[in-house]
Amino acid sequence: MRRVIMGVLALEIAAGTWLVAKAQDANLPDPTLTPGVVVAVDQATLCQVDYAASVRHYDRDVRNRVFESYGLVDVDRRDYELDHLVPISLGGAPDDPRNLWPESRRTEPYNAEVKDTLEDVLHREVCAGDLPLKEAQDAIRKDWIAAYRKYVGPEPRRFVARSQERE
Repeated sequence: MRRVIMGVLALEIAAGTWLVAKAQDANLPDPTLTPGVVVAVDQATLCQVDYAASVRHYDRDVRNRVFESYGLVDVDRRDYELDHLVPISLGGAPDDPRNLWPESRRTEPYNAEVKDTLEDVLHREVCAGDLPLKEAQDAIRKDWIAAYRKYVGPEPRRFVARSQERE
């Protein structure tokens, strides 16, 4: 009987761990669609104030293809940010669909606004010379939520997404 109880407990723990992992996965891009792509650019260029704005240029067709590849056809796109997995400010490819994904603004506690905070922290660290660029790129590409926990903190404060403010 004791073995049965221990077996049931082990299954419950495994199921709970799986559910937490699945909830976290909803905030991560599909690695087969969005593996994260970088361009060849040096740290000095990335750290110029206007770098990201000067190279950002994807068109409506790319945007539509990315949303469609994620199965998001009949959704309110204001609830999503077409985000760069590896941000432009860290050398992410600005218009390559393999670096773009529709990131939710509404999920809690991790969402597009929270990822923006991580991007800012990593960019500052890279530009200050405290973090190698490749390490920052690899961390955010592999699992941006784990990178958030490592470089920003364990749990983000609650953000009210811009799309929720209109409700």
